[in-house]
Amino acid sequence: MSLHGPYDDNNIFAKILRGDMPAVKVFEDDVALAFLDIFPQSRGHTLVIPKHVRARNLLEMPADALGPYMLRVQHIAKAVEAALKPDGVFVAQFNGAPAGQTIFHLHFHIIPRWDNEAMKGHGQAPKADMDALNALAAQIKAAL
Repeated sequence: MSLHGPYDDNNIFAKILRGDMPAVKVFEDDVALAFLDIFPQSRGHTLVIPKHVRARNLLEMPADALGPYMLRVQHIAKAVEAALKPDGVFVAQFNGAPAGQTIFHLHFHIIPRWDNEAMKGHGQAPKADMDALNALAAQIKAAL
């Protein structure tokens, strides 16, 4: 998909927000929802999406909603770091298919990184074990 275009109300993140698709949630308030990626690039790979916004990417995010949303992204990144004690934390966001975006609802990836552990490619990781995801979610929730 191109950088610009209509918002698809049936994208997977919109479905998760509506409760039509399940997610292993780690945080939710009136601004954002954070949940674990079921195809994690690294253990604890977390996605943070804005609620009540039909923005496909960062360029479409209303300015008045950006600050509160970014505070949630930072809050979740700190919780992931506190819970999992990685050597680094990769925070990424893609705008448009040529930039690597595959789901066209604004989202940030929070990916813990450990020395000597390769990160799996974006969109190339195998599906995670749901019990392992639930255990990770409990760890991150406890650090919030």
